[in-house]
Amino acid sequence: MSRVFNFCAGPAAIPTAVLDRASAELASWHGKGLSIMEMSHRSSDYVGVADKAEQDLRDLMNIPANYKVLFMQGGASSQFTMIPMNLLRGKTTADYINTGQWSKKAIAEAKRYCDVNVVASTEENNFTSAPKQAELKLNPNAAYVHYCPNETIGGVAFDYIPDCGDVPLVADFSSAILSHEIDVSKFAMIYAGAQKNIGPAGLCVVIIRDDLLGDTLAGTPTMFDYQVCADNASMYNTPSTYSWYLAGLVFEWLKEQGGVSAIAEVNLRKAQKLYAFIDANPFYANPVAINNRSIMNVPFTLADESLEKQFLQESEQAGLLNLAGHRSVGGMRASIYNAVTEAAVDALIDFMAMFAKKHS
Repeated sequence: MSRVFNFCAGPAAIPTAVLDRASAELASWHGKGLSIMEMSHRSSDYVGVADKAEQDLRDLMNIPANYKVLFMQGGASSQFTMIPMNLLRGKTTADYINTGQWSKKAIAEAKRYCDVNVVASTEENNFTSAPKQAELKLNPNAAYVHYCPNETIGGVAFDYIPDCGDVPLVADFSSAILSHEIDVSKFAMIYAGAQKNIGPAGLCVVIIRDDLLGDTLAGTPTMFDYQVCADNASMYNTPSTYSWYLAGLVFEWLKEQGGVSAIAEVNLRKAQKLYAFIDANPFYANPVAINNRSIMNVPFTLADESLEKQFLQESEQAGLLNLAGHRSVGGMRASIYNAVTEAAVDALIDFMAMFAKKHS
């Protein structure tokens, strides 16, 4: 059966080459006679897989030596709780930037543990932009500053890294990690759910500066302590072994493509051609400020809202899946992560042109 073009926001497309390799290794990994998902996570074979995955990620992102890389469970949403537990470090206030639904969820969780100072919010314009640096009302005594560089639901991306002085900067890179180059040293902590650009759901990658480990809130569960996770090489308990293995295959694939800089060029081309089509066709519209448009998540609306159901039905028949917008905002959304090919974007544009011509 031929594969369709998958524009899902997550769990998202995985490179076909990775799926083919995983399929070939499924029943007998490297001729061992058992699947890697059946293998002890403490075996030398699996530890080798885990170590290579970490090193490949370090290579791809140029992660400095004074940062720990943790492969954790619970998705990015668990980090909303773990961040204040681990990073308040005796302080009672944290700064948060509110640019969408995931920012709001992070803020709600943090309020359970500290006073949250919302330093800027774009909720008044329905989260169609990101605040400028000058608009951030930062507290120099905050424990940390948290923001989401790319809001998956609204398709809103920051076009800069916030400058918060000596206050640690924490970023939810779930839908943007590995899509373009970043300077990891500008962040105290980066975290990302795996199911967009890293691999299958069930894993969350945390990249944290090692001076921020330890000194957790009293009562922090052992499994929520970054220090414990780091001290045990992310294996204090049985980790999500198959997700970790598949993430490693994705990292290898990304290296084969030329690394993050090379895939970033492809991502930019995909996004530019899709936005150019939307802007040139009055049948479609994108609400996001041009300088804050995401290259990973492209929401769009139809001029006639009543045609949305038909658009989704016909697009699926054309082999273009998961184009419905998030249930909280409606409309359409094409998530064009690393594994989504230029051919997929071209096919989407061709379908959108045909649909608009038929209904205009």
